[in-house]
Amino acid sequence: MAPKKQDDGSTKKRKRIPASGSNAEASHESPSKAPKLSASKKPFKSLKTRKPDAVPKDKTKKAPLTGRERRLHAKELAEARKKKRKRHFTLEQELARLWEKMRRHEVAKEDRAKLVTEALQKMKGKIPEIAGSHISSRVLQTCVKHCSQAERDAVFEELRPHFLSLAYNAYSVHLVKKMLDNASKKQLAGFISTLRGHVAPLLRHMVGSVVVEHAYELSNAAQKQELLSELYSTELQLFKDLVSLKESRLLDVISKLGLQKGSVIRHMTSVIQPILEKGIVDHSIIHRVLLEYFSVADQSSVTDIIQQLSSPLLVRMIGTKDGAKIGILCAKYGNAKERKKIIKGLKGHIAKTAYHQYGCLVLVCIFSVVDDTNLVTKVIIRELQPTLRELILDKNGRRPILQLLHPNCSRYFSPDELASLSSSIPSLSQKDQSETSTQTEALKVSLNVEKSKEDTEMAVDESSKGDTPKDDSYVAESGKKDPFVRRQELLIKSGLAESLLDICIENVGELIRSNFGREVLYEVATGGSGGVLHPTLDDKITSLHEAVASLSAMPKSDDSEEDHVLENFHSSRTIRKLVLDCPKFASTLWEKAIKGKSELWAQGHSCKVISAFLESTDSKVQRLVKKELQPLIDSGVLKNQRPRKLSTK
Repeated sequence: MAPKKQDDGSTKKRKRIPASGSNAEASHESPSKAPKLSASKKPFKSLKTRKPDAVPKDKTKKAPLTGRERRLHAKELAEARKKKRKRHFTLEQELARLWEKMRRHEVAKEDRAKLVTEALQKMKGKIPEIAGSHISSRVLQTCVKHCSQAERDAVFEELRPHFLSLAYNAYSVHLVKKMLDNASKKQLAGFISTLRGHVAPLLRHMVGSVVVEHAYELSNAAQKQELLSELYSTELQLFKDLVSLKESRLLDVISKLGLQKGSVIRHMTSVIQPILEKGIVDHSIIHRVLLEYFSVADQSSVTDIIQQLSSPLLVRMIGTKDGAKIGILCAKYGNAKERKKIIKGLKGHIAKTAYHQYGCLVLVCIFSVVDDTNLVTKVIIRELQPTLRELILDKNGRRPILQLLHPNCSRYFSPDELASLSSSIPSLSQKDQSETSTQTEALKVSLNVEKSKEDTEMAVDESSKGDTPKDDSYVAESGKKDPFVRRQELLIKSGLAESLLDICIENVGELIRSNFGREVLYEVATGGSGGVLHPTLDDKITSLHEAVASLSAMPKSDDSEEDHVLENFHSSRTIRKLVLDCPKFASTLWEKAIKGKSELWAQGHSCKVISAFLESTDSKVQRLVKKELQPLIDSGVLKNQRPRKLSTK
């Protein structure tokens, strides 16, 4: 019984019963509690030995759902929620099923027409409501593409009042573009009139700007002018037909209507700044507006825009003609810090830019104006060198290289491209002119009023101090470094010229026969304009001459798939130019390939090469070939188109 007493005592201590008497008295007063507690207390059972509660017989345990059943159940719940949330959910499901059939390539034209008609009948009267849906928008695009003209016109008329609201939707914007692609001239004109007063807000919207750009690309000249004029001034936005096609430039518009230049600049700034802040710079209409802004804005406004654009944003702009002009102007008028940002922003996109029709002109401009040749070498030239052979053979890719070898050559750049490279910003160019004229006038005044030699010297000293501009916020258009020195650093110091020579020697046959590669080979073989490659690379240039001569010395074969270099259209003309412009090459070619075989090559395209020796102005070349070619001239085998009296010296 001792353990029981211990249990009773411990139980009382745990319950903390107030001590009204001794422990013995307390246990004596309630003798019935102890047996009751001990009797009611059940022995502890561990979890392992505890038996589960009995399950009622009428309730059975449910089997767990499989993965497929759970997915189906979740899909049903999702569809139920969409049905409550979307008004036309059932219609969209039906359209999706029709779309899966009509968009297949193997569907017959008649069957597709029936499916399109059925889908349009289901959507009739509800097209504006469902056009913003992800599914319905795709169905509508397919229907517009394959439906008849009458059905397309009906869809256009139903959407006409809602085009502006649809232009802001991420899904319906594709439908609007598809409608414009298939619109008639009258419908396109009606759509552009709908945009009146909303062009600027749409351009500030990431999605809406796509619609304006698409309409701008499809428009004729008058419609483009209508869209642009709204961005120039409030007056042009409110009143229609104030400007004709004759006033295509903003300066002409201002002079015709007598607009206040300051008001125009403020309005255009309010339009342009939000667009640039949002980074919406991909569209050609924005590039055109920026170019017109540069033509009228003051120096500080233009400088602010150049500072904003001197970043990776410029890479997204140079894909259009006007965008490339903006890139050229930013490179020409940006300061050293901004030029550095432009070049670093191009990093990783150099090769793609070089192959682009307009982007390559930006690289040409950078090679012409940036004085930091180390940065240009590190970022641009190092990225071009791995694909140098492909660049030489490409119509656009060769232009940056040709600019270094022969700057601004009309043979390689069209007049329009040369005009773009020489374009300027009036407000920044006027600064150069005004500073120069001010310094000249000050010098004249000081010389006219001089009284003594000392006064004259002082005036000259003051004027010479003015030669150094105090404001260094911009750099001269063509840079401060001598152009010839810049070309030498970019070609020779960077190792680009050596790589060019190696590629020309290794691929001489392919390059000299190609339409574009032959021009690079010609410039390299002549040493570049001004002899920029001489005398550093004379040995390699001589090796190139010998490679061309060795190729020309190969025997004529009728079985060969390729024409002989002296008979190929491109290569024969390139060799002729080299003979005329490079006497050293002419001597090498004669000794290695032509001597003793002139009568064989005196016919066909190769005749031009033989005649070039007679037309050469170098006396050494004339003496070298006179003995062998004179009998051919006398016998009439060789015709000298421009006869010259051969020198006997």
